[in-house]
Amino acid sequence: MPLLFPLQSQNWATSIVCIGELLWDLLPSGPQLGGAPSNLAVHLAALGAQSVLISRVGADERGREALRRLAARDVNITGVSSEPQLPTGSVGVTVDALGQPEFNIHSPVAWDALEANDTVRCLTQTAGVLCFDTLAQRNPRSRHAIQTLRNDAAASQLIVCDINLRAPFYNRSLIENSLEGIHIPKLNETELLLLNALFCLGTSVQAQIESLAARFKINTVILTLGEAGSRLSRQGHWFIEAGRTVHVRDSVGAGDAFTAACILGFIKNWSEPEILSRTSDIASYVCTQPGATPEIPTDLTPSFRALQSTS
Repeated sequence: MPLLFPLQSQNWATSIVCIGELLWDLLPSGPQLGGAPSNLAVHLAALGAQSVLISRVGADERGREALRRLAARDVNITGVSSEPQLPTGSVGVTVDALGQPEFNIHSPVAWDALEANDTVRCLTQTAGVLCFDTLAQRNPRSRHAIQTLRNDAAASQLIVCDINLRAPFYNRSLIENSLEGIHIPKLNETELLLLNALFCLGTSVQAQIESLAARFKINTVILTLGEAGSRLSRQGHWFIEAGRTVHVRDSVGAGDAFTAACILGFIKNWSEPEILSRTSDIASYVCTQPGATPEIPTDLTPSFRALQSTS
């Protein structure tokens, strides 16, 4: 199947910009760096991509430590600015017996005050891929910045949206604006149920995804289903990957790892079964580890890093 996206140069060296929340997940085992866009940037870098994070931290020790850790994981933090009036973001996280997390997202915090300044615009305009999520748009200031950066995107850029729905930080209008004009949305089964409640998409998973794609003129949709695996819809064709049997420590960050691996598979135009298989290996491993961004074993990364020498 031919590439369905506008990314004209399938160049591994192109940068991938992740826009949105940077925060600390306050897990029972201790604080771990988190936030979906931040997790995505770390996982992309771990797989050999040039990842760039655009976010804000407070002028506090948590913010300084976040920047130190991101830099140590090879994430470009040029686009992470300091907000003197607000603290670095944090989220209280509890994990149930099945390893599923529940979140208490604190506000207001530094990532609620994103800006589309000249530095940030330069980073986004030179990128090959722009990634953002819905949660980071809960505050009008950050929402305006993200929408400005999206609207500035060149026709050759691939735009990915993580449908990251956390009550009460979303509504129908925010979701519609986020999906308009993008190329790939990523969502999980819970988020699909919420979208179906808002948009009356259909009675089956396939009908719901196809209705969503038709409504927003999207060719490709990524759907993760936890232990039931994942599905990929491309131009009306369906690809299904069964779930992996693993001991789940917690699932925080697994979806972000899945998205990172998918994006890289799309850039090189891997076959859909290859994309789902390799991304599932990465995401399953993350589920076996505490926190959102564990170090990925080298035996899982060669298929991604090998691309560097073939670009």
